[in-house]
Amino acid sequence: MGHTFTKLVYHCIFSTKGRRAFINETIRERLYSYIRGILERSEAHPLAIGGVAGHVHLLIEIAPTVSVANMMRLVKTNSSKWVHETFPMHREFAWQSGYGAFSVSSSAVPDVIRYIDNQAEHHRSRRFEDEFVEFLRRHGLDCDERYVWD
Repeated sequence: MGHTFTKLVYHCIFSTKGRRAFINETIRERLYSYIRGILERSEAHPLAIGGVAGHVHLLIEIAPTVSVANMMRLVKTNSSKWVHETFPMHREFAWQSGYGAFSVSSSAVPDVIRYIDNQAEHHRSRRFEDEFVEFLRRHGLDCDERYVWD
């Protein structure tokens, strides 16, 4: 085959440290826009960005030359620095050290976008901790919840 063809789509989930409600109405859209810029400058195509006060969901398509780990490091490090510089009152803002990243088939992309877009509604009746553990289990990742959170 003369060319390389890839379609690498990931649903990435990460929370604020302690799931603190830092991502409020004041910063939410600006933070998502900043994250979008980080992704676009880093060989990623954001398909959806959303969440609620204590966590973020990203649906991203990344280049095969970029690892998910590196992409998450760039997003979390740069966005945290931006929050500190832009909103000095949020000097305690931090992301949890880990994240979840799950591959998504092209046929599931519309459903995942809808899911991310409806986070506010979804979390009226469901805690993030329960949602995240269900993602892990649904993807065959056994976990001891004592070690999931920092």
